[in-house]
Amino acid sequence: MKNICFILCLSFIFIGCQLKIDNSANETFEKNSQTVLANITGFQNENVDYSQYAKDFVMRDTGFGSKDSLSLDDIMKNDKWLWENFDFKILNDPIVLLPGVDADTKLADGSVRYYSNWEITRTATDSAEAKSGILKMYESFDFDKDGKIIYQQTFGDFTGLMMHLQNKE
Repeated sequence: MKNICFILCLSFIFIGCQLKIDNSANETFEKNSQTVLANITGFQNENVDYSQYAKDFVMRDTGFGSKDSLSLDDIMKNDKWLWENFDFKILNDPIVLLPGVDADTKLADGSVRYYSNWEITRTATDSAEAKSGILKMYESFDFDKDGKIIYQQTFGDFTGLMMHLQNKE
């Protein structure tokens, strides 16, 4: 009986001393993932909700020969031009979002990344037929403490795609 009581007491101590798991990064990732999915859907539908972005938002401009970064105003102008000239459709269904990590600590930080294939179509004009191409892309989103997108970067062969779409074969 003493052994049973002893084992029972040790079990209570062991259970009581368990570390609580901090799930906050995963919860933040899940919340931020919803923002990214809404952003992707908005971009495809040519109706981005720019209130998802922080006032001090910066986008890393990864295009060849472009400036280093873009502001939210720059993005809004670029999006308008893109939507006037191209149609966008993400081909990944479902979109698989991945949790990101802080570059310094290597710990999950609630940021969101994804790999995708986008079909981009140049709209037909009087002098040119519609033309499409597939862009393989990687995109990441970092968020501020209020859940607003503060940093975004996109990698893909945009220059090659634009050359393909503008070629009047």
